[in-house]
Amino acid sequence: MKTLFSYLKKYRKEAILGPLFKLLEASFELLIPLVVANIIDVGIAGADEGIIIRDAVLMAALGLIGMLFSITAQYFSAKAAVGLAATLRHELFSHIQSLSYSKAQTIGTSTLLTRITSDINQVQTGLNLALRLLLRSPFIVFGAMIMAFTVNVKAALIFVVTIPLLALVIFGIMKVTTPLYKKVQSKLDGLLRMTRQNLTGVRVIRAFNNEEKELADFESGNEAYTQMQQHVGRISALMNPLTYMIINAATAVLIYYGALRVNVGELTQGQVVALVNYMSQILVELIKFANLIVTISKGMASAGRIQDILQMESGMDILEKTGKSGTACLEFDHVSLTYPNAGAESLTDIHFSVGHGETLGVIGGTGSGKSSVVNLIPRFFDATAGSVRVDGEDVREYGPEVLRAKIGIVPQKAVLFKGTIRSNLQMADPDADEAAMWEALRIAQAEGFVREKKGGLDAEVAQEGRNFSGGQRQRLTIARALTRRPEILILDDSASALDYMTDANLRRAIRQADPDMTVVIVSQRTASVRFADRILVLDDGRAVGLGTHDELMKSCPVYREIYDSQFRKENGGKGAAGHEE
Repeated sequence: MKTLFSYLKKYRKEAILGPLFKLLEASFELLIPLVVANIIDVGIAGADEGIIIRDAVLMAALGLIGMLFSITAQYFSAKAAVGLAATLRHELFSHIQSLSYSKAQTIGTSTLLTRITSDINQVQTGLNLALRLLLRSPFIVFGAMIMAFTVNVKAALIFVVTIPLLALVIFGIMKVTTPLYKKVQSKLDGLLRMTRQNLTGVRVIRAFNNEEKELADFESGNEAYTQMQQHVGRISALMNPLTYMIINAATAVLIYYGALRVNVGELTQGQVVALVNYMSQILVELIKFANLIVTISKGMASAGRIQDILQMESGMDILEKTGKSGTACLEFDHVSLTYPNAGAESLTDIHFSVGHGETLGVIGGTGSGKSSVVNLIPRFFDATAGSVRVDGEDVREYGPEVLRAKIGIVPQKAVLFKGTIRSNLQMADPDADEAAMWEALRIAQAEGFVREKKGGLDAEVAQEGRNFSGGQRQRLTIARALTRRPEILILDDSASALDYMTDANLRRAIRQADPDMTVVIVSQRTASVRFADRILVLDDGRAVGLGTHDELMKSCPVYREIYDSQFRKENGGKGAAGHEE
């Protein structure tokens, strides 16, 4: 894994030219006190207007040239900082996309959002200031001290004592504040997580009248974040008064010493003014440097947090090829799954196979492991024991892109993205034409309401599909999966918002659309799975039944209990499911 600032190589030229032009500007600034001293000692003392005018023009020229160099330095520094931030944001987003579900869930959404927004902004600001001031400020400080030696060696010794004292204050405060800024950013993670939960769950909060409680929790978290910010801010705030105190004390000593030397003729008035100007330059630069250190401390803390994510392994290792072990389209070979930091297995010894063109139903109570089974197929998680095979090869032998190109999955929560119906369908296949999209919508029982929408395929989709009903969102997500024309279609309880008739029509249309497509239907409705070629019954992570509807009604008490709870004997054993075919 590359170190964070190796991404700056692309902007190496700007990262060099920015500080270089700042040093050139600083060089001109160091000459100005000497010009002022010459005006006082030669021009004013000798009443020579020519020298005064000439040196005044020289000072203006030095200031103008310095300003041009400063603007140029700012341009290159900003270009390098913004470029690094853009590169980092792209790399971090790309890396997050490569993380396995388990890694992403362990880190947390709010943490990842903070890394890709606030932390990268802190790095950008820190780098911009560092390129402009990190070399310039020390150059001015030590340059002023050296120039003071050219004026008077004994007076310059005051600078020799002052600068180490200032360095001690600055770096001491930096050492204390850097780890504290990491804690501040961690507090921000928690605050962002709380905010995100409240925004996404606003309906639930209002439904249970929990606004006051959530407000109190947010205020508590915000207060903790504020207190931490204030604590580190108080420490950082010590820097300016301490540096002012040291500099002002040194200036007072310098003026006192200079007055004594002027009286005995060892120093001129212009030289004293030059020495005071150099001390003032040190004061200004150290104030800038102190603020720079605070910003760099934040940037370094944020850079470390970004680096932690970039160095995190994706958790999606690819095994060596072992060759095909069977002809089935989908096989589970004694599979077990334990989620990270879980106390017990979520799946235990699951074993079954599904052929091409067959339909597998997966049913069980809440928390029985249905979604865990289907999440292993596209390799959202890796089995902790056994193997999952697609077309005879372990899913870990495929690259993620190759494996998922074979699979169309409709998750439990219907997720649509802001844009249009067309853009949402083309997420599955960017090259899909209108005919393919309308066919997918027809199969998904969504063609009717899409045609009624103004714009048809180009009808607007709001964020999370809020301008569609729950059933419409589910049918659009099914159509998106079908647009890919997958070899394996996974419907993870994706028809829960559909009525029985629409659900039955959907399953019939899927079977008729592609006889070779393997379909996995996860549902809590026996009506949705009863006509599958095989039904896998799960209970507490274990397979307690595998067979057809009729076989399971005779041999599997768990399946029979689920069926009886949904279709009572007074319905004659049929209900809505009995009229499907």
